[in-house]
Amino acid sequence: MASTTGDGFAEDAGKKGGSEAGGKSAPNRTLDALNFFLADVRDGLGPYLAIYLLAVRGPAHGWNEATVGMILTIAGIVGLISQTPAGGLIDRGRNKPRIVMIAALLVTLSSISLPIVTGFTAVAVTQSIAAIAGAVFAPAISAITLGLVGPKLFAKRVGRNEAFNHAGNAVSAALAGVLAWKFGPVVVFWLMGALTVASIVTASRIDNDDIDNAVARGLDCEPDDDCEEPSGWKMLIENKPLMIFAVTAFLFHLANAAMLTSVSQLLSHTVGKDQATSLTAACIVAAQLVMVPVAIVVGRNTEKWGTKPLFLIAFGFLAARGALYTVSDNPWWLVGVQALDGVGAGIFGALFPVVIADLTKGTGRFNVSQGAVASVQGLGAALSATLAGAIIVWSGYTASFLTLATIAGLGLALYLIAMPETKDRAKTAA
Repeated sequence: MASTTGDGFAEDAGKKGGSEAGGKSAPNRTLDALNFFLADVRDGLGPYLAIYLLAVRGPAHGWNEATVGMILTIAGIVGLISQTPAGGLIDRGRNKPRIVMIAALLVTLSSISLPIVTGFTAVAVTQSIAAIAGAVFAPAISAITLGLVGPKLFAKRVGRNEAFNHAGNAVSAALAGVLAWKFGPVVVFWLMGALTVASIVTASRIDNDDIDNAVARGLDCEPDDDCEEPSGWKMLIENKPLMIFAVTAFLFHLANAAMLTSVSQLLSHTVGKDQATSLTAACIVAAQLVMVPVAIVVGRNTEKWGTKPLFLIAFGFLAARGALYTVSDNPWWLVGVQALDGVGAGIFGALFPVVIADLTKGTGRFNVSQGAVASVQGLGAALSATLAGAIIVWSGYTASFLTLATIAGLGLALYLIAMPETKDRAKTAA
């Protein structure tokens, strides 16, 4: 087993020796590559799904924004139900890289089957399978990271994970945009397949023996030592700050999840499906390019600045983004506004596992608590698509964006009033 000290891998690597195990640069590079290649795989087709379904199914087959929103909601609900079991699976799994490889394969097979499946039920089933497998990625990457670098370096390494994740999203979105311009929306299926192969090869290069499973779980004893393990939901209910954080995460995703999807649907009406795919890719690239430096800065300065001011900034940018979408439907204005997602979502992604780790320090319930909170935020993301889709059909895109902006404002107010500073709390517990 690897060392269980705070700088776990660094100490253990020195004991193992060897060409790559002799320092921490090798696993750092492998984690960088895994986050980069997995970026476009872990969320399935994402916003491209809405474009594809509207373009292929469309009004001629009785599909509209509300129908697409329902598909996204069904898959989202299935995914959120899977979050806590996924956290438990990662806690108990002794080969986390292999779990990542299997999940990547399932997400991709479910997504690339869309051109050959027909009907609402079949599409809902394939996307639900992708959502179940996708629930594994966040806790798995966090656990692998914590098990490799230990708690002392965790916040900084998570920021680096997010930076490479966003860089991967930016590169894949840019490739999708360029290739879709020439070959059409189907190109996203080819790209996803190629990145899945790269992700599986990269994950296979992580030496499972280098991962300290006890540290990765945040447990006070080994799984075979008959520890008491309360469920993720019990952990959520008994930890008041964690419950507040879960509610704010719900509001963040309720406001955020449907914004890009709604923009992509708006673009498909204004410029056509082929250009809409490329412009949606441009939206993603713009946001991801902003997220890269944001994640790095947040990861390096969280200990100094604290988590609360950073989260308030994230909510503020989210609310502003929703309001600014209503100013103009010019495609390049929408791309520019989408770049603000790089600040809000960039901060959230970099701090989410850090806040959970702070709030569960010493409890040994890190991954299962991640799963519980992810279930709550997943509910917000799932409801977001249906809420936005229904408002678009009933009242138009402006009303939908303003509603999402208002929800973000409510989240900001709740975080400001009720959420404690977790870094102070972590230091007290240490």
